[in-house]
Amino acid sequence: MKISPSSEETSEFSLKSIPGDYGLPFFGAIRDRLDYFYNQGRDEFFSTRVQKYESTIFKTNMPPGPFIAKNPKVIAVLDAVSFPVLFDTSKVEKYNVLDGTFFPSVSFTGGYRACAYLDPSEPEHTSLKSFFMSTLASKHNDFIPLFRASLSKLFINIEDEIVSQKKANFNKPSEAMSFDFVFRLFGDKDSSDTKVGSEGPAIVNKWLALQLAPLATLGLPKYFKYLEDIFLRTFPLPFIFVKSDYNKLYDAFYASSSSVLDKAESLGIKRDEACHNLVFLAGFNAFGGMKAWFPTLIKWVGTAGDKLHGQLANEIRTVVKEEGGVTLQALDKMILTKSVVFEALRMEPPVPFQYGKARDNIVVHSHDAAFEIKKGEMIFGYQPFATKDPRIFDDPEEFVGHRFVGDGEKLLRYVYWSNGRETEDPTAENKQCPGKDLVLLLSRVLLVEFFLRYDTFTVETASALALGSTVTFTSLIKAKST
Repeated sequence: MKISPSSEETSEFSLKSIPGDYGLPFFGAIRDRLDYFYNQGRDEFFSTRVQKYESTIFKTNMPPGPFIAKNPKVIAVLDAVSFPVLFDTSKVEKYNVLDGTFFPSVSFTGGYRACAYLDPSEPEHTSLKSFFMSTLASKHNDFIPLFRASLSKLFINIEDEIVSQKKANFNKPSEAMSFDFVFRLFGDKDSSDTKVGSEGPAIVNKWLALQLAPLATLGLPKYFKYLEDIFLRTFPLPFIFVKSDYNKLYDAFYASSSSVLDKAESLGIKRDEACHNLVFLAGFNAFGGMKAWFPTLIKWVGTAGDKLHGQLANEIRTVVKEEGGVTLQALDKMILTKSVVFEALRMEPPVPFQYGKARDNIVVHSHDAAFEIKKGEMIFGYQPFATKDPRIFDDPEEFVGHRFVGDGEKLLRYVYWSNGRETEDPTAENKQCPGKDLVLLLSRVLLVEFFLRYDTFTVETASALALGSTVTFTSLIKAKST
């Protein structure tokens, strides 16, 4: 275990010029975009520049570049010391920076800027985030029983496919399960009882894809890269392609979430604005996050091997027996299970990027240097590099299930997946994920239900086209008592 030196708080370094360059106007951004998507790939794009400039802070361009983004220039911060500047909203502005250097049309969100695009200084941000947090708090008794019921259906579907096909894809049934859980959580009914029917995941995936297309790649053969690049990053894809589907989704939430929307109106939020924000919270934040995160969690646990599986199964079954069920108290006693979830979040945060625009001239430190960032410059952070900082973590590229057990808990302050430190909490005044605690809870329940049912498993994994990984079970060994 490593603990950071005091460089986070120090100002002993003299200021250095930020290394790197943006290249020629227009063409420099195109060059960097092609390197990022096709010539190097995401991780190599950043690692080669860290090596070239001998610095974890440098200038570069970030996609989508010209046409869609007005200004693709960023200051990249890629270590555990510099990255947290992006959490300090007294230093960085979060106005329309959720997706980085471009902002999708508000047509995708009913003509409103969703809460995730608002800066905390805007009054609407405080009211909307307070609405989210109070809604989640009012649902806390539903989380575990509702999610366990959704998981039961998921495991039955996976087992049936294993029997018939000898292997089973996890992503598609996981998406169906996630949408079912989210809609029932906020809508108090099954989506199949609405006009959405079974189309929910497909509708949300289409809605997400059209908004985020400039940041994606279709995985086509390399010789099609220029055609793909022109198609995805010359003009934003229009809302019209998903308008009727989105309206169907909106109407389903509007009709099914009366008590939630009543709460919003009591807080002074217009009912239609609250519903569009609820759709965004449910579709973009919750479903989109689960779509990326649950396969990632299963991937890392699956590839860790049967020794860790045995340790998890033993801890989970012992605690559940002692506590008489799957309860909050039981989950809190599962030390290894909690550590495994944190370690997967460290290895592969579900949202890998953070952005913020400097409010004033500010000084940002890395481990070894200090740099001045000018007012108005965009700061970009790539979380997987910060959470795998070798100056903080031993064997940073290795998945270590017990990393955060015992004294390892001191390292939790360097786990940044929620747009904040793991040791901090979301408030209405900051930009930390309002569902942070719910994500951790659901992740633990997923592992608990899994290892109550199975002893061990094996998986095949591959990079997904957009979010997270694709995961396929190749074996699934039931627990002897089930």
